[in-house]
Amino acid sequence: MHRRDILISGGALAAGAAVATRPAAADHRPATLRTRDGVQLFHRDWGEGPAVVFAASWALTSEMWAYQVAHLSERGFRCIAYDRRGHGRSDVPGRGYDMDTLADDLGAVIEGLGLRDVALVGHSMGGAEVIRYLGRHGSGRVRKVALVAAAAPYLLQTPDNPYGAPQAYFDARLADWARDFPKWVADNRAPFFTPQTSPAMSDWLVDQLVSTPVPVAMATFRAMLARDLRPDLARVDRPTLILHGDKDASAPLEITGRRLAAGIPGARLKVYPGAPHGLFVTHMEQVNADLEAFLRA
Repeated sequence: MHRRDILISGGALAAGAAVATRPAAADHRPATLRTRDGVQLFHRDWGEGPAVVFAASWALTSEMWAYQVAHLSERGFRCIAYDRRGHGRSDVPGRGYDMDTLADDLGAVIEGLGLRDVALVGHSMGGAEVIRYLGRHGSGRVRKVALVAAAAPYLLQTPDNPYGAPQAYFDARLADWARDFPKWVADNRAPFFTPQTSPAMSDWLVDQLVSTPVPVAMATFRAMLARDLRPDLARVDRPTLILHGDKDASAPLEITGRRLAAGIPGARLKVYPGAPHGLFVTHMEQVNADLEAFLRA
C-alpha cells in the first residue's frame, strides 16, 4: 500500500472514530429495556407514527414480525417488537417464566418507551400475554388490540372447559421436548405452514424456534397451559380484531379464536380459510392488509 493510501485510510478511520464518539442524538432509541426484576429485554423499533407493540409467538423472537413491521412502518406506524425473556437477544434468566411476569415484561416495554394510545398485536402465546397484560394492568395505555392465532383463553381441558386438551396430551409433548426438541420441531413443522410456503421461509422460522433454550421453551409452555385467561377477557375493553385460520393445528379455531370472540366484548373475528398457525407468513399480504385497515380505523 502506498503512503498516500495509508494516509487516506487513516483519515477515514479517524473520521469514523469521530462519528462513533459523537453524543447520541436526542431522539436515540435504546435497543434494550430493563424489567422490574433486572432483566434486559431487546426490542426493535422502526418507523414513526402511532405506536404498535408486537408480542411474539411461543419460542419465536421479535424477528418473526419482520414482514408486518416492514409493511406498517412504511405506512406511517411506529412498530416495536421485543424478544420475550429467554428468547433472541434478551437476557436468559432462570426465573420469571409465568404469565404474570411475562405480562409485566410487556408492560415494561410500554412504560419504558413512554407509550400511550398503543396498539397491541400478539401471535399465539404473545396473544395470551396481551390478554394477561390487559387483565393485570388495564387498558389505560392501550388503543386497540389484535390477536393473531392467539393461544388463549385456556388450553387445558377441565370440568368447566371442555374445549381444551387433556393434561396427558401436553405431558407427552413436554416429554418429547425433553428428549429431542429439534426432532419434535422437524417432525411437526409442516402443519405450521402451507404447501406453498417456501423452504427458505419455513427454515427461517424453524431456526428461531430451535435456537430457544429448551428449558425456556418448556417453562413458557407450562406457563401458558397453567393460566386460565377466561376471567381476563371481560377486561379487554378496547376494539379487538381476532385473525385466525381454520386449519390451525397449534391453536385450533374452536378452542381459541371462537372462544376469544365469544368472551371479549365487541371483538370481531375474521377466519382465514385454509390458514395454519403461521398465517403471519403464509397469508402475509392479507394479514398485513387487515392489520393496517384495523389500525387506521
